[in-house]
Amino acid sequence: MLARWLPAAINTRPTEWSRAAIGMASGTLFSVWLCSQVFGIEVAQHLIGPLGASAVLLFAVSSGALAQPWSIMGGYLSAAVVALLVAHVMGRTLTSACLAAGLALILMCWLRCLHPPAGALALILVLADPATIALDWKALAPAMLGASILLLWALAYNNLTRIRYPKRAAEPVVVLPADHLPVDSQAITAEDLKLALADMEAFYDVTPEDLEQLIHASELHARRRSIGDVFSRQD
Repeated sequence: MLARWLPAAINTRPTEWSRAAIGMASGTLFSVWLCSQVFGIEVAQHLIGPLGASAVLLFAVSSGALAQPWSIMGGYLSAAVVALLVAHVMGRTLTSACLAAGLALILMCWLRCLHPPAGALALILVLADPATIALDWKALAPAMLGASILLLWALAYNNLTRIRYPKRAAEPVVVLPADHLPVDSQAITAEDLKLALADMEAFYDVTPEDLEQLIHASELHARRRSIGDVFSRQD
């Protein structure tokens, strides 16, 4: 039972940790600094928590579905609009802040832009500091400016450090007619993985195309191992 609590091994090297850490730190610093130049240091520092959390996704797990451009921009916009609307209707209380975060989650799921740090953004915009409260609906501007700058930094830094970002859009799955099926008709496809993920009815920060690529890579390693075993027996 205790073994279930142990963390799984990380499949990246320390050089990748350093690359992501530099990107995260510099991206957060630049976005908060620029926001402070436009809206003041109090407003900018109030946004540093969600921006820092977003930076972890954009630089450490940039291939994930939650770290794509539409996720951060749509997520921040959804959360900010919902939070400010709830604050106007219900006031700025802990209950209204939590309600805003929950409603923002529903809206992000509907708009296909789920981004966890946007939940924190909804909370802090309801329970805001005096400088942010004074902006009223204009508080949308610093939130979106911070997200935009962080995204632009991620686009530049990730690609300059040889990490392709954003993730390429998946090509549509072509359903072949029955008389044109591949030789291995039981091979797993992206469409099969989509159906499997739907059956599990839970959130997974991975796309069917990622899983299909992982399966193909695993099959390649398995074939290489099998060939190596054959040669070792012959020796």
